[in-house]
Amino acid sequence: MSELITADLVDLDLSAATKEAAARSLAVRMRDLGRVTDLEGFLADVAAREAQMPTGLDGGIGIPHCRSAHVTAPTLAFGRSAARVDFGAPDGPADLIFLIAAPVGADSDHLTILSSLARQLMDEEFTGALRAATDAAGVAALIRGDADGPAAEELGAGPEVSGGSGCVPEGAGGEGVGGQSAGGQSAGGENACGETWDGTGEGAPAEPSRIVTSEESPAEPFRIVAVTSCPTGIAHTYMAAEALERAAQAACVEIAVETQGSAGFTRLDPAVIDAADGVILAHDVEVRDRDRFAGKPVVDVGVKAGVNRAAELVAEVRQKAERGDVRAPRPAVPMDAEAEGGDGFGTRLRKWLMTGVSYMVPFVAAGGLLIALGFAIGGYEVNKAPSVAKHFAWTESMSWAALLFQTGGVAFGFLVAVLAGFIAYGMADRPGLVPGFVGGAIAVTVEAGFLGGLIAGLMAGGVVMAVQRVDVPAVLRGIMPVVVIPLVSSAVVGFLMFLVVGKPLASLQSALTDWLSGLSGTNAVILGALLGLMMCFDLGGPLNKVAYAFAVGGLTDPNDGSLKVMAAVMAAGMVPPLALALATTVRGRLFTPAERENGKAAWVLGASFITEGAIPFAAADPLRVIPSAMAGGAVTGALSMTFDCTLRAPHGGAFVVPLIGRPFLYLLAITAGTAVSAALVILLKGLGTPSALRREAEAPTETPASASAAAV
Repeated sequence: MSELITADLVDLDLSAATKEAAARSLAVRMRDLGRVTDLEGFLADVAAREAQMPTGLDGGIGIPHCRSAHVTAPTLAFGRSAARVDFGAPDGPADLIFLIAAPVGADSDHLTILSSLARQLMDEEFTGALRAATDAAGVAALIRGDADGPAAEELGAGPEVSGGSGCVPEGAGGEGVGGQSAGGQSAGGENACGETWDGTGEGAPAEPSRIVTSEESPAEPFRIVAVTSCPTGIAHTYMAAEALERAAQAACVEIAVETQGSAGFTRLDPAVIDAADGVILAHDVEVRDRDRFAGKPVVDVGVKAGVNRAAELVAEVRQKAERGDVRAPRPAVPMDAEAEGGDGFGTRLRKWLMTGVSYMVPFVAAGGLLIALGFAIGGYEVNKAPSVAKHFAWTESMSWAALLFQTGGVAFGFLVAVLAGFIAYGMADRPGLVPGFVGGAIAVTVEAGFLGGLIAGLMAGGVVMAVQRVDVPAVLRGIMPVVVIPLVSSAVVGFLMFLVVGKPLASLQSALTDWLSGLSGTNAVILGALLGLMMCFDLGGPLNKVAYAFAVGGLTDPNDGSLKVMAAVMAAGMVPPLALALATTVRGRLFTPAERENGKAAWVLGASFITEGAIPFAAADPLRVIPSAMAGGAVTGALSMTFDCTLRAPHGGAFVVPLIGRPFLYLLAITAGTAVSAALVILLKGLGTPSALRREAEAPTETPASASAAAV
């Protein structure tokens, strides 16, 4: 196993004006050591992770990190910047910068070492030593833990870390504050307040311990269980755990933390959860099996709040327990990067709807493309073919076309039910699935369609949340999620969908279908332009998904108007990455080397209808890129409608052109929008590109010596 960090991966005089330049400078060192195979591809992965959530932390620390297919071995590079670099931390720029690179499918031992570094960063002695160090080899040894100093404790972050190197907080191995196991749970042991709690629920702790008990009431200490998780599960997950544990130690309360990170996790023992007085959930992705904590006071926040406000969270959960606030935790699946418990209704509604849409999209892609392939092979008469379960000829192409078409039709049949089920899931977690799917299926039965699925999902989630608020005897709590909640909520949703809202929604759906069918002239052009603007505004974000969901909803009951809408939406969604690819080809000097490399990939992404291919460009220069993309998308959407182009496949981009009505005019619409966006990007960048950026962008090559001074 190669060393995680060496002297060659340390830059004590990092010269970089931006976080992109800092990441590039450190990544070049990784590439030169053979740890990174494709520099630009790796930097694109780093940028994508940075777009999810800023990686700056309080205390002058930046931890850009990602898992990437371009990384050969888990690697850590360190840079110290006198000028400081802004990584989005609340307290300002960072002078200590750690670039963490983990390969896809990295072994848990290495990932655990990386997580242990995240814990070390909470130690002021450790960070102080890094700021005072003058020797690169000494810094590498300090981070590895094999040098004298605050990080010189024996490393390994658990009982079986191979290689004998890594970083863990002071006291690793079960003494004092304890360590972090590869499984991902901190539990049990003796603490600074002189008490003991076995976090595994048994007599002897199975893993290193990090527990503190109350000095004021040793007989009945206040106990907290916590779960931390972040999108990549490498850094913030473990830093939040460390911060919560330190805050609990300062408050003399017990805490057991379950870290749901990339290295896997060990579930908190049910006995530990039962004994806990409160729960802290600090997460940016779904907490697995969160119904374990039902009936307890819960503080539900984003993972960065766990890092930055740990003491406040400990105090808040104690206050909730004192008030007897035992409402179930508010589900947030999936959570926004910075989402916390104070989100307004509008924000929560958007999350709920996007949860349903995100789970529906794979069914759309698979079912729609299968249907499209069926049409491509068997022609438009394939929809009249007999069931392949009754008749299938192995040597006839029409039978194979019918097989694809009918399989796709089955997948498409799940769309409304999946949409409703996972909207309810986003609102009420797993208990919302049953009434959500039932409501969605009823929406199909009463012909309420896509709109019926939306309303059914919201109603199902609302009913479950209402039932969860009912105070029930302790003896019934065990059967609530399995029996009572599904039974009651499904009955209520069934009543509402069949007898109250189903028929009005069906009438509204029919009116929408008729309107789409009758679209023509100016109305069609305006709708196409509007959909194009929505597709290009946030490049795969909520507004983009709303436009896409609107188009897909029309395919559940297709007519000429809905097929035109689907064509306009897909055409507009292809424009942003294609436009940026064209712009980087025509005027490459206006873009950085990383952007020019991304431009090459954007050709394929755009042709495949993956709008997110433009995100790296928009993240670096949103004020120029996004308006340009929107202008081109509006042109393409309007032209597609003007040309009366139609599309039966909900995905596929240029690869389903044979299935497009008036394909040459369709490609002309895409070409026109792409040209408009590319021209605007070039114009705006040409007017406002700083000379320093131009010099960097025009640099023919990049050497390790010059990379540290580059400003992306």
